[in-house]
Amino acid sequence: MTPLSAEPTYERSQRVELAPGAFLLPSFVTSRSEVLVAELRKIAASSPFRRMVTPGGFQMSVEMTNCGKLGWITDKDSYRYESTDPLTGSHWPAMPAEFIALAEDAALEGDFAQFAPNACLVNRYEPKSKLSLHQDKDEKVFTAPIVSVSLGLPAQFLFGGMKRSDPIVSIPLHHGDVVVWGGPSRLRYHGVAPVHDGSHPTIGSYRINLTFRRAA
Repeated sequence: MTPLSAEPTYERSQRVELAPGAFLLPSFVTSRSEVLVAELRKIAASSPFRRMVTPGGFQMSVEMTNCGKLGWITDKDSYRYESTDPLTGSHWPAMPAEFIALAEDAALEGDFAQFAPNACLVNRYEPKSKLSLHQDKDEKVFTAPIVSVSLGLPAQFLFGGMKRSDPIVSIPLHHGDVVVWGGPSRLRYHGVAPVHDGSHPTIGSYRINLTFRRAA
């Protein structure tokens, strides 16, 4: 296991420790990516990507959809999980078996056994899209980890501490990389720097992020 430095360099086959309970798994799902993308297209056909609006009235630059028993949403009222898609009025698409398997495998590789995700938030980044520093704290279960899968364009993952003002490490993420964090790192601040222009042979001019959670 390779510890993380301020300017990380690592072999693409190594598990990298970012912090206690937090790991980067380079290229962990690269071999499964075509299956994941095929399933993702089905999900988006049922519950399309959309830009949600925060309680403060700001439209997010990242497009989102969900699959699983619960889906994360934001509107003028709050950030929360719901069992139905407010855009379609139907339940969110079921989480594909391939998604569940990769989330379980990645969690186990990060030393979190028996992870049973019931929510998968799917973020789609266009070039210049970003995600501000935040904590994943809308879930009711903090004993389960977060499993985050990167597909498509590369990005810089910003990983901070328990306070917004804590130092931040910028971690390059590529197609197929996975980040797992839980335990003492479960509520660390994190975000994504603006995505640069580019094109990926499978995803095109987007970055896709699958974030698996145990929401309730």
